[in-house]
Amino acid sequence: MKKDLKVGTSRIKFYFCRYMMKNMGKRKVTLQDIANAMHLTPSAVSKALNDHPRMSDDTKAAVKKMAKKLNYKPNQLAAALRSGRSKLIGVVVPAVDFSFFSSVIKGIEETVMEAGYRVLLAQSGNSEQKEQEVVETLLDARVDGLIVSIGSDIEDFSHLQRVKEQQIPLILFDRVLKDFGVSTVELDDFKGAYEAVTHLINQGCRRIAHLAGSPHLELYANRIAGYKAALSDAAIAVREDYILNSELLVEDGRNCMEKLLRLPIEERPDALFCASDFSAVGALQILRKNKICVPKEIKIVGFSNENFTLYLEPAISTVDQASIEMGHCAGKLILRQLRQESESFVPQRVVLEPTLIIRNSSKSDTD
Repeated sequence: MKKDLKVGTSRIKFYFCRYMMKNMGKRKVTLQDIANAMHLTPSAVSKALNDHPRMSDDTKAAVKKMAKKLNYKPNQLAAALRSGRSKLIGVVVPAVDFSFFSSVIKGIEETVMEAGYRVLLAQSGNSEQKEQEVVETLLDARVDGLIVSIGSDIEDFSHLQRVKEQQIPLILFDRVLKDFGVSTVELDDFKGAYEAVTHLINQGCRRIAHLAGSPHLELYANRIAGYKAALSDAAIAVREDYILNSELLVEDGRNCMEKLLRLPIEERPDALFCASDFSAVGALQILRKNKICVPKEIKIVGFSNENFTLYLEPAISTVDQASIEMGHCAGKLILRQLRQESESFVPQRVVLEPTLIIRNSSKSDTD
């Protein structure tokens, strides 16, 4: 009799589970559904799923198996409200179609996912209003921390100040703010620019123009400073009309190059140091249009090591920004801050080494 009862009970559970699995697609499975299927309380199911020490290993395994069968998905918002942690990290970048930023994001994800966190990604499009909006949206989503690369058009940083005031961990990378009181991951942009311009000087160039970014951003100010220092150390006068500021997009590169070509032939630059690979591509297009040979007549070095630079003709020399390593560092910093008490937090500054990659766009004829 007991055997029959056991068999009967097993059959009831089997058909009950099959019925639930068939109909759960119509709505989200809850803890109550798992509890009903296993004749447990929702509280017991919750404890088993969260590896409560008072639950036996057999019960934990059985509950997790049932949850998988029923395709149970935890309510992340409810879990966040209970624990005070969403296990979400917000990442804000100007654009994801730059291989530099996509590589940094990859590095961040690789690091934080190992610690059980997921990434929520947002693009600012370099717009001040949009960056403020996406930061607010991520905060509304109850992210545990934010990793941000500031847009080039941002001058009002009150949204980031509010993040600090709410004591939400904030890491800035690449495009950072000086003395803002948060941890940062940066490239040694001064050194990257200095090495790029020194390379052009060593190739025999003396009239070196600079397609520069927004000087109010720390990284572009450092690249301008590195450019000027390299010229000064080589006893070459800095010409302010050779420094053209823009957003460094392809179209900006075209416009800047056209402006430089309007100079008298004897004053035209014999080299370009571009603070972005995209502006370098625009400049190259105009030089081709005007049948000016690169690198014979004008040499070019870009910055960022975007994927396309290797496949152009000629391939563009550039400065690699250690993007994957930058992402790993940003991820480690946010995890470290999440583990620390706010009273003991001390901002850290990580500065990575640039690597000059020399290709055909900047080599002299003798190379």
